[in-house]
Amino acid sequence: MNDQLSESAASQLAASAARFAELRHDIHAHPELGAAVPRTAGIVANLLREWGYDVHTGIGGHGIVAQMKMGNGPRRIGIRADMDALPLHERTGLPYASQVPGHMHACGHDGHTATLLAAAEYLAATRRFDGTLNLIFQPDEEGMTGALSMMEDGLFERFPCDAIYAFHNGPGLPVGMAVVQPGPQGGSSDRVTVTFRGKGGHGAMPNRAVDPTLALAHTVVALQGIVSRNVAPVDAAVISVGQIEAGTTYNIIPETATLKLSVRATVPAVRELLEQRIREVVTHQAASCGVTAEIDYRRLVPAICNTPAEAAIARTAVASVLGEDKVIQVPPSTQMGSEDFAWMLERVPGCYFVLGNGTGQWVGCSVHNDGYDFNDALIPLGAACWVALAEGYLKAVEG
Repeated sequence: MNDQLSESAASQLAASAARFAELRHDIHAHPELGAAVPRTAGIVANLLREWGYDVHTGIGGHGIVAQMKMGNGPRRIGIRADMDALPLHERTGLPYASQVPGHMHACGHDGHTATLLAAAEYLAATRRFDGTLNLIFQPDEEGMTGALSMMEDGLFERFPCDAIYAFHNGPGLPVGMAVVQPGPQGGSSDRVTVTFRGKGGHGAMPNRAVDPTLALAHTVVALQGIVSRNVAPVDAAVISVGQIEAGTTYNIIPETATLKLSVRATVPAVRELLEQRIREVVTHQAASCGVTAEIDYRRLVPAICNTPAEAAIARTAVASVLGEDKVIQVPPSTQMGSEDFAWMLERVPGCYFVLGNGTGQWVGCSVHNDGYDFNDALIPLGAACWVALAEGYLKAVEG
């Protein structure tokens, strides 16, 4: 791989940045949720066809794969971007703010899509690679079903990849910085719903009822001891109580009380331990209060685990754009977000990395926040990273 992205490539990508920022603003103003992203997918597919890609649509719903083959090189690379938004009402006040009430690109998928399109245009125009380039545009990352839906529809059987890559913007990390590392990159994600069942009654006569809220309250406190006392300090894990539901008014003891949890871990063994201990804690707390407990434990996605060789390739490509000193590693415990790209990494070696989205208003705001915005300054840098990676992985033999 070249030690540094050519000045010509960087210059061309910078020159096209304004066009792709405008494209991002259009997608941002018209956000679509989950698997239903027909407008966004249509824009993406039409542009890719114009540039000469072999475009395949309707994969796992609105998923797209744009393929381009050059020369006789046997290597095949996949690069993935996500397209869906979030059910959130935007409050940025930006000129291109969402025009759809209750829908917002609050995670930067509009920017991820625009960035990969910027790289796609350049790669199609220059064609300085030897092998197969598969550009994957995925719906419903937020619902954590898009990757599996595309895979179940034959993604890797129809478009085999020797390695696969994706990136996410990182608010708070300066533009021009990146996190690229082998091993865990974020946590697994599990969703747990616990329903405690007792006997309802009058709030003035609790002795004639069996109060499920008491079991719920004890459980909330007891859960806090799992990570602090059962998980090794060097391992990362999270148990968060996200929702509590019980009762209808102040003087009625309810028959049921519901607790909803988000559970995350960076390694499979800890994920197993968390489920075991949550089930034990819930069961015994319920029994101690004389109620029953029903546990709906749903495993959503595993933790992302970057393979060492592919992470090293990504690091070289990103460093060729940003500089070696701008590419860092961080402890897994500092990044416990989940991504359904993990399913793809269980099938194909690869790497998921982070590019700085900047600091300050909007761009430094946490994702999944109604005041967040993707940083347009990241588009040419991210596109340059994709170009460096694709050209380096599918290196053409110079005659």
